[in-house]
Amino acid sequence: MTSSDLAAPSIVSLPAVACGCALLLAPPVWAQTSPFHVGAQSLVTNIVAIATPIAIILIMVLGIVAATGRISWGWPIGVLVGVAVIFGAPQVVAWIRGLFGV
Repeated sequence: MTSSDLAAPSIVSLPAVACGCALLLAPPVWAQTSPFHVGAQSLVTNIVAIATPIAIILIMVLGIVAATGRISWGWPIGVLVGVAVIFGAPQVVAWIRGLFGV
């Protein structure tokens, strides 16, 4: 190998380099979503679907029991706050992610 062979650009490698640069600069149209994200989203959807009727029945029962004077009103209020936190968690996470630009 001489020094002139190293200095001359290869015609075969120029299209390969151009194609590689085009693929690196192109938007990730072939990228798939993360399996973790898909699984986490599915888990959240299933938990919300299961917890909705349970939360409705729990709030109704606690409201009736508190209205009859069997327990203090702190329990139903605490359950309402807990339900709001559980069902509002995706919106809170989206809001915090928006704050930090993630």
